[in-house]
Amino acid sequence: MSDAIFERRGGAFEPTGHARGPWDPHALHGGAPAALLAREIDALEPGADMLVTRITYEFLGPVPLAPLVADAWLTRPGRRFQIVEAELRSDSRAVVRARAVRLRRGAIEVPERARGVAPPPCPGPEQAQPAPFPLTGEDAGFHRTGMEIRFAAGTGYGEGPSLGWFRLARPLVDGEEATPLQRVAAAADFGNGISSTLNFDEHLFINTDLTLHLVREPVGDWVLLDARTSIDPLGVGLASSRLYDGGGEIGLAAQTLYVDRR
Repeated sequence: MSDAIFERRGGAFEPTGHARGPWDPHALHGGAPAALLAREIDALEPGADMLVTRITYEFLGPVPLAPLVADAWLTRPGRRFQIVEAELRSDSRAVVRARAVRLRRGAIEVPERARGVAPPPCPGPEQAQPAPFPLTGEDAGFHRTGMEIRFAAGTGYGEGPSLGWFRLARPLVDGEEATPLQRVAAAADFGNGISSTLNFDEHLFINTDLTLHLVREPVGDWVLLDARTSIDPLGVGLASSRLYDGGGEIGLAAQTLYVDRR
């Protein structure tokens, strides 16, 4: 198996076992395609002076462990405000769509009292601990071998809110170094997985979307999720996460959940 999460094959990206998700051995974890589409949004010109402040992903169904084609295009050009759309396809069928807002980067004087940057609510990843994933399954997977995950403040995969530090354990795409946007997109999709209020063995709680709001890009390899989940008996849930790097808060992530018994 390749060391990367995706390998380039002509004009397509072929996922390796490191991209696999926990619900279906033939489907990807949502963080892998989210990061791949972030790559396309990052690369779209003109973008050097723009900061991605929001991305909304819609997962149109399971993303197969099969070759994928990714594209991004500018739908609202501008010097200060842009909208970018992106799509991931398998056999010409869209499996993930994304819409991003980019704002102009600039330097302005902001009083300290107005910044409102909260420090991380727990010690850094050096003092956090890994935990075994609660489901048996394939040895390789995005949640097992694609990401390095360490839990803080005594939390873990048990039921309830959780504090988890995440970093890519290997290249997202062979021969490339992941950007800050790709790293935070890869981590943000884990909110529902680390803050479940239901047992993995008995229930599904699969996110149908993911939205990130970012006030800045993360600095360094690690991203912290302060995650919690709420579930209604109608079979709908919401996972929400505050996002941090070692220097403090960087944004928010939210996921709508489809919930059912196995």
